[in-house]
Amino acid sequence: MISPALVLSVIVGLFHVSAYVFIRGRAGARLPLLIAAAILGAWAGDTVGARLAIDPLRVGEFNLVSASIVAWLAIGLVAIVAVLVPERAPGERREVVSTIVRRSAPPPGDGAAPEQEPGTSP
Repeated sequence: MISPALVLSVIVGLFHVSAYVFIRGRAGARLPLLIAAAILGAWAGDTVGARLAIDPLRVGEFNLVSASIVAWLAIGLVAIVAVLVPERAPGERREVVSTIVRRSAPPPGDGAAPEQEPGTSP
């Protein structure tokens, strides 16, 4: 059975990520990280609020204010890390990972005739 705290954490996390994207204008490729961080932050914030028992606004047993604060802290952490990580240059190509096996030429002396340069005689 899924805990109501987890479901409410998902709702609160998605709401705050939506607000962040609305304020900022775009999130780019870090959107999945923002969503995961906000959901985990809301879930952790609910736990912290339950331990401290100081949250004035609750939905059942869910501590809404502390969950929202920690969700925004998690969103801020992802935003700060995204600023610190260097971006690739627009024209730069990534290396493509390949699983193709390329065979090299046989080493000299294994019974194969050595290759001659063009225009030379043996």
